[in-house]
Amino acid sequence: MSSPSQPANAPAPAANFIRNLVEADLAAGKHARRHWAGQPGTAADHAAGPLDPARIRTRFPPEPNGYLHFGHAKSILLNFGLAQQYGGRCHLRFDDTNPEKEEQEYVDSIIDAVHWLGCSWESDGETNLYYASNYFDWMAGFAEYLISAGHAYVDSQSADEMRANRGTLTQPGKDSPFRNRSVEENMDLFKRMQAGEFADGAHILRAKIDMAAPNINLRDPAIYRIRHATHHNTGDKWCVYPMYTFAHPIEDALECITHSICTLEFEDQRPFYDWLLERLAEGGLLQRPLPQQIEFSRLNLTYVVLSKRKLIQLVEEKHVAGWDDPRMPTLVGARRRGYSPEGFRLFAERIGVSKNDSLIDYALFEDAMREVMNESDLRRIAVLDPLKLIIDNYPDGQVEECFAPNHPLHPELGQRSVPFSRELWIEGEDFQEVPEKGFRRLFPGNKARLRYGYVVECTGCDKDADGKVVAVHCNYLPETKSGTPGADSVKVKGNLHWVSAAHACQAEIRLFDRLFRVPAPGARREGDAPELERNFLDDLNPDSRQTITAQLEPGLRDARPEERFQFERHGYFTVDRVDSRDGAPVFNRTVTLKDSWGKAG
Repeated sequence: MSSPSQPANAPAPAANFIRNLVEADLAAGKHARRHWAGQPGTAADHAAGPLDPARIRTRFPPEPNGYLHFGHAKSILLNFGLAQQYGGRCHLRFDDTNPEKEEQEYVDSIIDAVHWLGCSWESDGETNLYYASNYFDWMAGFAEYLISAGHAYVDSQSADEMRANRGTLTQPGKDSPFRNRSVEENMDLFKRMQAGEFADGAHILRAKIDMAAPNINLRDPAIYRIRHATHHNTGDKWCVYPMYTFAHPIEDALECITHSICTLEFEDQRPFYDWLLERLAEGGLLQRPLPQQIEFSRLNLTYVVLSKRKLIQLVEEKHVAGWDDPRMPTLVGARRRGYSPEGFRLFAERIGVSKNDSLIDYALFEDAMREVMNESDLRRIAVLDPLKLIIDNYPDGQVEECFAPNHPLHPELGQRSVPFSRELWIEGEDFQEVPEKGFRRLFPGNKARLRYGYVVECTGCDKDADGKVVAVHCNYLPETKSGTPGADSVKVKGNLHWVSAAHACQAEIRLFDRLFRVPAPGARREGDAPELERNFLDDLNPDSRQTITAQLEPGLRDARPEERFQFERHGYFTVDRVDSRDGAPVFNRTVTLKDSWGKAG
């Protein structure tokens, strides 16, 4: 499996309860005699194959009904990382059992996102990319086996009747009046369901377990429903579709998954997961040892919403510019903003894996990104709030080269040349006509260094009719050029970034900030009236995107989409992969140099 490079100080994979469990299974040889047919199959299929060359098998099983988000990145990196660490395989499987919500667009975006994170389902001649819908024949056959074994029945109650008879957490459910149908009648009805004789909702196939079970998920859960809908993969072949809780454990078993890792909301479903696989293994349909479901806490981040419903609302109501808006916590948005796969990997290792739900500070995510980018991103000069600086005693029309390191931490990357001329752009905040206490940059009579260039002395400024400063004047000291013997002959405290006005690349810059202005969007706050219901949209940050025109060093004119740079003094920026054009890059600010959110707030 390919994997992105890590920064030099990236932590080794940390111990956690899942790794401990995997290591215990390997030490005990739990899966050592497992066979693998080279593709998913039943017990008989796998028995005919050789011993499985993979020591473990994990899977990432998204439903293709939306775009992946930051929480999915944690699961992707965990599952693919475990397979890589322990000599196993990780499968990418599309859990496409719901024909009404799934689209090829989402399939394509998921494949792209997993690849972007540096993960691959191809290893040692295996290509483990699967679709649950390709298992529908097996699933229907397994359902018929459950009917024949007395473990399933066709229920003809309405949805409201089934809901009313289900019981509560403190009261047992009531048996369906159809629960004791004969095997023959159940089989006949199920086959007629498959043949399309009945309307949606007319019947449903349920597992026959225990309507008095303390765990409501064991009270005869539904396993097949009628849906007359076209499926993105199987077309109109089927008009009955398996329920997710029925399909998922079967998918795991067919693929010889050893450790089925999911988030904590599925913990209550584990008893049915185990019940179903045991019944099918008893019938000789599935290979032992059976997959083991393991739950861990999902990712919860401050200043972010990861609810699919809320993300859809943000997009459909146009609070953002789409799923790939760089402010969105989607992986397509993260990629467009410039967040790196290596940063996601470092962040995932740092927050670890546990069963305890916790809220992770978004600043930790940004810190991981900064650490990776500080190590990898080339440095460039940008002036985001341009103010003209005129060097009155510099020869008009003269241009010379100044030299700046490409990366101060990696001298082997060499230097680049930047042109210097009589008129420069500097940051507007670098000049004060009447300096405040402690100000060290340009003001009349003060000297400061133009970084990589000369020391200059400010002589005054020009103003427009409204009194706004439109140009600053200075004189340069010719003997003070950086890199020459006289560079240190004049000591100054101020250091300014600049670009030559005649050579600069003018570019659109998008300054992104957090999409929400509070840590828990939509959550109740202290002092709220008991009857108050808060809307997460009320917490949107109105300043989460600003667009400016900046002046950049000329070499950035040829920057390519998704190239990343540290703009000295300003932060980390990437070339927008959608709106940039040859010779006209658009830059997105990925993250600032330091966490300034608390100070700015």
